[in-house]
Amino acid sequence: MAKRGGKRHSPEQIVQKLRDGDAMLNAGKTVAEVVQHLGVSEQTYYRWKNQYGGMKSEEAKRLKELEVENARLKKLLAEAELDKAMLKEIAPGNW
Repeated sequence: MAKRGGKRHSPEQIVQKLRDGDAMLNAGKTVAEVVQHLGVSEQTYYRWKNQYGGMKSEEAKRLKELEVENARLKKLLAEAELDKAMLKEIAPGNW
């Protein structure tokens, strides 16, 4: 697994950096110059553009909140399914 470095950016920071990057590109800068200025890798820049491109800060923040909630609900469902499987093993005749 690749090592994750650096700091985490909030969705609002990402949207702002993408806006700054777009402005720089429109001003004639290259992608290499943009990512150097933003302090991220080209891979990160394109991943952000793919995920957050065209969003407003509030939308990006809401998306992140929904992703966290979705992960929490998936975990709860997995735990409930595990509990159900254990109960079936303990009392196989009652199912």
